[in-house]
Amino acid sequence: MTANTHDVKTLLDIWSGAIRQKDIDRLMQVYAPDIVYFDVVPPLRLTGADAVRRNFVRWFDSWATPIGVEIRDRVIFQNGEIAAAHMLWRTNGTQKTGRKVDYWIRASVSLQRSERGWRITHEHVSPPVELPAAAKAVERTPELHQA
Repeated sequence: MTANTHDVKTLLDIWSGAIRQKDIDRLMQVYAPDIVYFDVVPPLRLTGADAVRRNFVRWFDSWATPIGVEIRDRVIFQNGEIAAAHMLWRTNGTQKTGRKVDYWIRASVSLQRSERGWRITHEHVSPPVELPAAAKAVERTPELHQA
C-alpha cells in the first residue's frame, strides 16, 4: 500500500467496522448516492443508496451477534480521483435463528473521490462455489436495467 492509498484504506476500515457493529448510518457514509451493488442474493443488482441501505438493514437484522469480519489479501489501487480494491472477506457469528455461520466471500469495490472524500461507487461480492453445486445459483435471471 502506498501513501496515496492511505485515505482509501481508512475508508475501507470504516466500512468493515460499521459492518461488525451493524451500524447502518456509519456504513452508508462510505457509499456514493448512486452506488451500484452486485450481491449474492436476489435481486443480484441494487442501484442507489436507499436500496443498498434496505438490503443491509435486512441482513443486519438476521444476526443475533455482532458480525465477525476478517479481511485478507486486500489490494488497493489508486490513480487520481479513482481507486479500486479487492479482498477476501470472512464473515462469522450467530444468526437470530441460532445458526452459527462462518464463510468467505470475495469482494471488489470501486471508489471515487469527490468533495465529500472517497466513496464506494460499485461493490461486488461473490462466494467461492463449486460449479456442480452452484448450478441453480448461476441459472438465476437478474432484473434487466436499461443502460
